Amino acid sequence: MSTPTFGSDELAQFRRTFFEECTELLADLEERLGALVAFSSDVESLNAIFRAVHSVKAGAGAFGYTVLVGFAHRFEALLDRLRDGKAELDERTLAALVAAADVFSALVDLARQGEVPADDFGADVAEELGALLDGAAPTASVARPAEAAPEAAKPAEKSYRILFRPNAELFRHANEPLYLIREMKTLGELTVDCDLSRLPPFDAFNIDDSYLGWTMTLRAVCTPAAIAEVFEFVDDECVLTIEEIAAAVEPDEASPVVAVAATVATTVAPPSDPQPSGSKPSESKAAGKTGSISSIRVDLYRVDRLVNMVGELVIAQAMLAQQFTESHSHDDPTALQGFEHLAGLTRELQECVMAIRMQPVKSVFSRMPRLVRDVGHKTGKDVRLEMAGEQTEVDKTVVEELADPLTHMIRNAVDHGIEDAAERLAAGKPAEGVIRLSAQHAGSNILIHVEDDGAGLDRDRLFAKAVEKGIVPAGAKLTGEEIDELIFAPGFSTAAAVTDVSGRGVGMDVVRRNVQALGGRVQVMSTPGKGTRFTLVIPLTLAVLDGMVVAVGWEKYILPLTSIVESFRPGRGQIRVIPGGGEVVSIRGEFVRLIHLARVFGVTEAVADPCQGLVVLIELANGGKLGVVVDELIGQQQVVIKSLQDNYDPVPGISGATILGNGRVALIVDIEELTRLYDRNARIADALRQPIAANA
Repeated sequence: MSTPTFGSDELAQFRRTFFEECTELLADLEERLGALVAFSSDVESLNAIFRAVHSVKAGAGAFGYTVLVGFAHRFEALLDRLRDGKAELDERTLAALVAAADVFSALVDLARQGEVPADDFGADVAEELGALLDGAAPTASVARPAEAAPEAAKPAEKSYRILFRPNAELFRHANEPLYLIREMKTLGELTVDCDLSRLPPFDAFNIDDSYLGWTMTLRAVCTPAAIAEVFEFVDDECVLTIEEIAAAVEPDEASPVVAVAATVATTVAPPSDPQPSGSKPSESKAAGKTGSISSIRVDLYRVDRLVNMVGELVIAQAMLAQQFTESHSHDDPTALQGFEHLAGLTRELQECVMAIRMQPVKSVFSRMPRLVRDVGHKTGKDVRLEMAGEQTEVDKTVVEELADPLTHMIRNAVDHGIEDAAERLAAGKPAEGVIRLSAQHAGSNILIHVEDDGAGLDRDRLFAKAVEKGIVPAGAKLTGEEIDELIFAPGFSTAAAVTDVSGRGVGMDVVRRNVQALGGRVQVMSTPGKGTRFTLVIPLTLAVLDGMVVAVGWEKYILPLTSIVESFRPGRGQIRVIPGGGEVVSIRGEFVRLIHLARVFGVTEAVADPCQGLVVLIELANGGKLGVVVDELIGQQQVVIKSLQDNYDPVPGISGATILGNGRVALIVDIEELTRLYDRNARIADALRQPIAANA
């Protein structure tokens, strides 16, 4: 059997897969670490953190990331002692684990970027881990007799002979013997001989077997336990003996094997009465086997290609539907049945493909408890984070891009939103501040709320700062909501001094820009003395949308189908004109404001009278309703979203474009943005109540 070789493309693919796994493992590590900080007796979290570190270490060893492997070794050594009850999980140890997780994650990022860490990178944390390991209780197998204690108090250089023979299981778990040998060199003077005695003839060679062994001679000031620790996580995957060489004694009194007996891995055939120490690897392997059956890893490029191809299929199906209608083929029952079957399959395929890209926001949310703790500690504030909707799913691209905006918003909420304990108590609030982070689906969007119970935005200060910076004229008359929007102005800040937590508050403009790049928007609502609430409204998917095609003059627009409640042609008695030129329509005792798409987008030759056109009743994300006046409904259609921002600046009220069945381009309307545009331009919000009361 020939040895497989891998080209640069294959290695690059393996490396991408490794770092994708690292992202998931580190997210799980962060979540479990938060649980461990909250509940220090959480043994399952300890086990999960250990598995995550060990899995990353195994992959890092396969790619030669030696610094990462070395740090991971110390990290998991402490975790293992905690799991076995040989070390206490006190405040100092928890702090060390949190710091180690930061260094570990940073080392993974450096490896991902192809950068080599500095020699002293994370040295202080590694030193603290080592100090905790040295202070842990010694195991019984390496404890020295009482009469030997005086000798142990004055350590002397000793010589050891170590036999290390890995079996095939060690390689299957991506461990590298040479890294273990290099770590041995850090203990003292080491000589190594490779044992080739078990190599078979060439025709009997099997690449799945392990034939090599190493005999090492070590001169060092260390104990057998320190040597055994190097091989601690492969001790069930190798034969290992450690023998102290005593040159001053007679041959028949030579020291026997101590500390670690010859150990042969027994993972291939589990014993009938397994020992507790052997249960961990077997459980891990069983879990891995189950996972490999239930899921597979696919390159994201292939998934994106599939999504794009399905998108083109949707467009082709729409064109076919157009031709089908124009050719009157619907008179043929067989053709009609076949076409309906094709349409159903296309929709089902599209839903399946979209589901592949959907991921829960939990991977991003899980980072926030740690952030709140750290920022609260730095600012001296007692803050609690409440989360809901972590399993809400959204497109993978959206999940990846949410991390930075949410991190900035949460940090600002703790630093600028929540008051000091004294201020809160003086205002009649609990000393502990609360930040709520939640996610929920709303039609074809996901809503993410970041809410604090702080003092709210200081509108007088915001307005004064905006005037000072020349953002608004001194005599401008702005509503409270418009003043709140000033925090999104580029470079705008009311912070008096730079802090190491969130600087001067600069960055909310970047948050809005990042969210807009996802086709979403950021809303802010603040109540003085009670707190501030930010809402991110982002499309669930960036690829396909169920829409209603409407005609406005000669133009066609797409309204999101999930937002539409109903459509109707109003009577004369249902329409009310209000001061400022706005209109509302009465429907089942409720007054709903009207927006003419033709007026918003400057379309000529469109229906001006709502009674001659149609009103499409839309449900907004905040629960309110809006009537959109159009000429007529063309019909429902699944459309492929094409971004306009690659070639144009953001168009207010438009979230994207699509290609219709006849090949024409139609714009996709952003209803929420359209509503805000209407409120700003018409300024009818305060005038709505009076005419309604007069006409009711």
